[in-house]
Amino acid sequence: MTDTNWQPDLTQYPGPKYLALSRALRDAVRSGALPQGTRLPPVRELAWRLSITPGTVARAYQISTKEGLLQAAVGRGTFVSAASPRLGPTQPLYIDRAPNYDRVNGPVDLRSPQLPDVGQPEAIGQAMIAAAADVGPHYMEYPGLRRDELCRRAVVDWYNDSQLGPFSADDLVLSHGGQNGINIVLQCCLRGDRPAMMAEALAYPGFRHAARLNRAEVVPVALDNEGMIPEALDAACQRHSGQVVCVTPEAQNPTAARMGLERRQAIIAVARAHDLQILEDASYVVPAPNLPSLRAMAPERVWHVASLSKSISAGLRFGAVVCPAGMGEAGRLAAQHSYFGLARPITDIVTRLLVSGEAARLRDAAQAIASHRLQMVLEALAGHDVSWQPGLSFLWLKLPTGWRASTFARMAEAEGVLLRSADEYALVDGHAPNAVRIALASGIEEARFAGALKVLARLLNNPPGDLPV
Repeated sequence: MTDTNWQPDLTQYPGPKYLALSRALRDAVRSGALPQGTRLPPVRELAWRLSITPGTVARAYQISTKEGLLQAAVGRGTFVSAASPRLGPTQPLYIDRAPNYDRVNGPVDLRSPQLPDVGQPEAIGQAMIAAAADVGPHYMEYPGLRRDELCRRAVVDWYNDSQLGPFSADDLVLSHGGQNGINIVLQCCLRGDRPAMMAEALAYPGFRHAARLNRAEVVPVALDNEGMIPEALDAACQRHSGQVVCVTPEAQNPTAARMGLERRQAIIAVARAHDLQILEDASYVVPAPNLPSLRAMAPERVWHVASLSKSISAGLRFGAVVCPAGMGEAGRLAAQHSYFGLARPITDIVTRLLVSGEAARLRDAAQAIASHRLQMVLEALAGHDVSWQPGLSFLWLKLPTGWRASTFARMAEAEGVLLRSADEYALVDGHAPNAVRIALASGIEEARFAGALKVLARLLNNPPGDLPV
């Protein structure tokens, strides 16, 4: 972090002074004259240097902050936060592999869970063929609000045993996967020029990316070994006028924590006290949950987001939102205004997979392989601080003394193993513990997976000071 005596020449920028200064800021950041991390002069100081009013400088700083070029830290000043304007998403949610990625000799990717091939391509192909036989004039029309009802009914049957409480097809919105479902919920719930949403201090990055798209501030809430702490949520609500709280009660991402019944009840009580809507992220699948979901416990305010990406196929991009009672129509309207509903080929294919029983068969077969891979990890990393759940496709590894998460991830990558460090899940200005998330790469050959685990075990047992040169 460095200070600057930056003093631009505003005469080269036509128009109002505040716009001239914001353009000068943009050009200086892009050219490198103001590197990332630079602390800008205080408003009154720069105003005096440029012979303009403090209000003009403050307005220019505000414009640049909204663009993402600057970041204001209370009590510390205004800093350069990026090298170019950020008017939309700033990083991918999913790190795509290069077209020439070598699955045999390339790095072992443990960043995101990978489903094994248990016959999904063939099953999806057969569903496509069957769907193609039914293509008719209805394919010429928009999907509409109710023309996906057959698929929504199939989804109700699919989730019937998931402890969701009573719900019907009228309560459902079909989405392009879980991330799209999160966006739909925020579009329905957030209001005002600068809305706020609460999220766990370590959380799925998709929450903060969706918040950015919806112009929302993300307020971090502390968590423990059961997930979000109710008292911390209540304190955050006292300081901020939040409208939505995002939680993952069944399988917290990335810590693998699970809320007990009393914790779930306490979170709901805080949400009711502050009139918060609850976004319940259920994208990760845990077999046979034995506790009621938040949607079952508070159907008047919980939006339950689920998808088939972690159980059947990520490529289908199919998800569903179980809306609060009476809000299904509002959710489907938000989807229609965004993308007119899912394309008919997708709903036709998924309906056939669900109704035929193929989806359940594929899910169970993939789960069996994932359970075996989980056991491999637990055996390879025995003696280390690992948080996990049966059936969950990732683990949370707290690193031993001598390691930092970023260093561990970097050294693992140097040996061909890709991980996600805790700082990728920390909210802005949040604290990241010395931990990494390990995803179960069920889609790669078992011997390569075992080799990657040996690399991790060796690194864990040899902190940097003890590693051979």
